[in-house]
Formats: sequence, structure tokens, C-alpha cells
Amino acid sequence: MRRIIGIVLAVLLVGGVVVAVVAGRESGDNGTATKTVQGVIGSEKAEFFADPDVVKALAAKGYTVQAETSGSWAMEGMDLKGYDFALPSSQAPAVELAAKYKVRGTLPRPFYSPLVVVAHRSAAEVLAGNGLAKLDGKSRGTLDMAAYLDAARAGRTWQQLKGAGKYGELGGTLYISSTDPESSNSGALYLAATSYVANGGKVVASDADVERTAPLLKKLVSVQGTQQTSTDASFRDFVSGVGNPLVLVYESQVASLLVGGQQPGDLVVLYPDTTVNSDHTVVPLTEDGRALAELLSTDQELRRLLVRHGFRPQGAATAFGSADAHLKQELTGVRQAPVPTSAVLHELARRATGDDK
Repeated sequence: MRRIIGIVLAVLLVGGVVVAVVAGRESGDNGTATKTVQGVIGSEKAEFFADPDVVKALAAKGYTVQAETSGSWAMEGMDLKGYDFALPSSQAPAVELAAKYKVRGTLPRPFYSPLVVVAHRSAAEVLAGNGLAKLDGKSRGTLDMAAYLDAARAGRTWQQLKGAGKYGELGGTLYISSTDPESSNSGALYLAATSYVANGGKVVASDADVERTAPLLKKLVSVQGTQQTSTDASFRDFVSGVGNPLVLVYESQVASLLVGGQQPGDLVVLYPDTTVNSDHTVVPLTEDGRALAELLSTDQELRRLLVRHGFRPQGAATAFGSADAHLKQELTGVRQAPVPTSAVLHELARRATGDDK
């Protein structure tokens, strides 16, 4: 009988330990239980949400975020039932999602990032020597979008540019690598910026505007061949030294690389003189999703961590500060192009990728 009682007590004791461990895990060992929030995000935000400091800051407010990645425009084709939020990389796909899921009210836009072109120094210097860019130093400059589009329209090659002959890696047609505009936000915003310049500094709004700009947009896309579906993959390829010498990415990706202590090598960041900011926009599908959006917008620790990952918090122009020579603290000399409506942008993407029907 004593042996049986001893076994029972031992089992109960082990059970108590297991319960205590589970409870400790759920509370993060700090006495604060967290509520799990499920979402889908653009790939460029994956490192932010995976950052242990971000996880800790969210847990301190009572939340654990589980996020999966998707192209911003591809989110429209997903079944988001059961999710608490979606976080595409611009307002246009967010508006589409809000309409689809009957989300009312103003959609929060807690942070943003401008599109930039990363180049190897050899390519940047050749562009500057041919009037296509201006360099502020070894690692930063401005891309003349009108001049670039003129070169693209004419089908100019690197070999036709003076000074390119001494660089064996510069060959073939001059173009900027961008992502698939039918599934990726950065690719769609690239069309928004280039169509604005091609349309004489006016947003594309009518059928006539689409007809006027579509041939050039198709040329910009078709010369690339197969496109990536995310800037994350494009940027990784560039950093590893493969692919095209000019690649369109988010400024936040460059900033995150630099903050992480990686050596940028001969990286040069070119800010297009006409570009489009990527307004990361939350589509709250539940009250928990809306609470998370509020935290991203107002919590000082999370805003500090957003800056660390290269994002610019809304309403805090001076918060984005970098002593690194690659980045601009203030976007002076950079013109913001208005973004066409979602319907027009979809049509531009369809025409650019070759579907003229």
C-alpha cells in the first residue's frame, strides 16, 4: 500500500512540474500571458517580426505574433478567414483586401519605406558618367528617372555607355531588375513611378494614359525575363553577387543589412528622383489585429525597433537617422509620384507582363 501511494504521489508531482513549465512558457516567465495574433505579411517585414527584441516588446504588451509571408498583391487570392490581420507593403492592395473582407474605417499606416535602386559601384559610376545619375559620394546618389527611361526606350546597352568597357561585368541591355508587378508590391509601385514619368509627370488615370505608357512599361518588364516574386529574394541575389547590376529594393532592406553589421562591399544606393513610398498598411480583420496596428503606430519601443530595421515611422521624419553614407536621413530631392487606382495599376501590370487582351 505504501508503495502504491508513493507511485501516485510521484505521478502527481511530475504532473505538477509539467503544468508549471507550460504555464511558465505561456507567460514568458514574466507573469504576462500573451495572446496569439495570426497574420500574413510582406516578406520584407519577416526579419522585423522575427527579431527577439520585437518579440519581447510585443510580449510585454500581451501579444505573440505568428506571421507568414506573401507577395502583397498575391494576398488578394488568399483565404484570410481565421487571420487577425494582413500587412501588405502599400495602401493599394490593402484597400482591395479591406473591401473584400468588409473592413471599415481608416486603415492604419504605421511605417513606410521608399523604393531605391541598389547598384555595384562600377555600374553607378558609369551611369553618373553618362548623365543617368548623380553621386553624392562613393556609396549614395540619385537616379535620373527621365534619362533612364529614355535609355530604356531606346534599348541602350551597357556597351554603348562610355566607360563601361573596362568593367567585364557590365554587358547586355541596361535595365533595372524589379519584381513581378502582378504579385509583388514593389514591382507594381515601380510601374506607378515609371508610368508617372512617362506620362509627363501626371498620374495614369484614363484609358488613353494607359495606352500611352503601356508600351514602355512592357519593355521595362520584358527585358528582365523571369522576375522574382519578392524583393527579399532579389536583394539576397544582389548581395551574393549574382544577377543584374541594378536592382529595385526597399530602402529598409539596405538599412537592415547595414544595421546588422554586414559589409556592403561596393554597394551604392541610388534614390530615384521620382519614386513611390511603400506605405506598409495594416488591414485589421479582428479586434486583436486592430490592437496590434495601434501598437505598431504608437508604442515607442516598437517604433524604435522599426527604425532599427530600416523602416521610417509615420509622423516622425527625424526618427530615421543613419550615420551610414549609403542612406539619406531626409528624402530631399526625391519627388513622390501619386499611385494610380488599384484598377489602373492592375491594368498596367497586366499590360506590362504581356497580356494585351
